[in-house]
Amino acid sequence: MTDLTKGNPTKIIFLYTIPLLLGNFFQQFYSFIDTLIVGKTIGVNALASVGATGGLTFLVIGFAQGITSGLTILTAQRYGANDIRGVTKSFASGIIISFAITVIFTAIAVVIAYPLLVVMQTPKVLIHDSFVFLEIIFAGIFSFIGFDFLGNTMRALGNSRVPLFFLIVSTILNIVLELFFILYLHMGVAGAGLATVSAQTITFIILYFYIRRKVPYLILTRHDFVIDRAEIKELLSISLPMGFQSSIIAIGSIILQFMLNTLGADAVAAYTVAGRVEQIATLPALSFGISLVNYTAQNLGAKKYHRILKGVKSGVLLSASASLVIGLLLVFFGRGLSHMFMNGSETHVLNLVQIYYYFNGTMYFLLSILFIVRYTLQGLGNQKAPTIAGIAELIMRVFASVVLINLFGFYGAALANPLAWLGSCLVLVGTWRIELKKLRDLQSESKNSTL
Repeated sequence: MTDLTKGNPTKIIFLYTIPLLLGNFFQQFYSFIDTLIVGKTIGVNALASVGATGGLTFLVIGFAQGITSGLTILTAQRYGANDIRGVTKSFASGIIISFAITVIFTAIAVVIAYPLLVVMQTPKVLIHDSFVFLEIIFAGIFSFIGFDFLGNTMRALGNSRVPLFFLIVSTILNIVLELFFILYLHMGVAGAGLATVSAQTITFIILYFYIRRKVPYLILTRHDFVIDRAEIKELLSISLPMGFQSSIIAIGSIILQFMLNTLGADAVAAYTVAGRVEQIATLPALSFGISLVNYTAQNLGAKKYHRILKGVKSGVLLSASASLVIGLLLVFFGRGLSHMFMNGSETHVLNLVQIYYYFNGTMYFLLSILFIVRYTLQGLGNQKAPTIAGIAELIMRVFASVVLINLFGFYGAALANPLAWLGSCLVLVGTWRIELKKLRDLQSESKNSTL
């Protein structure tokens, strides 16, 4: 375990983020490999079918995973305060909540999958494969929630290396199983979904037994599972808003997907390819942001407010610099990378992909600021502002979907993300200025009390 309350903030954040970045890379590599193998071995329509499920997958699994991320913030605060009993207690309560969420969401998601695809006007040529893929992913919600909760718990304790190792294992399993299911068993799109769920399930089980063996204060007995209503309420007050934030953003993505479907299969395929590449390209910004959650939470628990201020400055500098470089690389070289996903030239699809990169790659620095501020606020326990920022993102995406796509076609769709990032940043930066003053006041009070 790593104590994030000691040492040089820039060095600590950078070293903590590297395994997290690699872990997020391998996690996103799931989607990347799905897209690559499906596009190369089955075809563009199959690729578009998987892409058409993105908004719905994000809505359900994103909500659940947002909650599991929130469940570990209290764990990080207690670890920073050296409250080991509190760490054990929050871990047990988090398992109870995660189990309840899994049961509820699996039951709902499996039932509503097809009706939602119909409502979204998914092209007829895509809807069958989209439904098959979606049903398999939703049936495996338990594996995503369980693995994310355990991985986030380890990160809350300052250990970002163990989740990295298991994500690597999961990714390798996913590649092997996907090739086996698609090329050998000829399962098509269903094979892609089954490979992902199977790989996630296997690594979730192995990680669970690893924690039982290696982390003494996370070894639970039946007495630890006594429901403490106050504890459950406190955890839900942190985690539910984080889940709603993901859902609000996902709703905007679904509306965007709805309008994108009206542009035809080529537009859906182009957006799918560009989106998969972007998931990899924006990982540094995301990883630095996630680092700030646990860094901030641990230092808040230890009442080291000056370290939080230094950490935010370091996080912005590191994240924005990386995002600027990656964005420019994508603008100039992204087309060649995107060609990997297709069998033929698919010139029209590649032209649409390049349009997407022009509008999005040049704005990654804005996304990096968004992530740093959002996750820092969450680490401080402020869930209201990130939720409002999510609503701002929703409004911007709806505007791009309803107005800009009708006016400018795919160009309007490509503008959706940058507009959403801008709307969110306006809310978050304004709130951060208020929190900044509070932290400086607390820092002054802390200094005076030691005199």
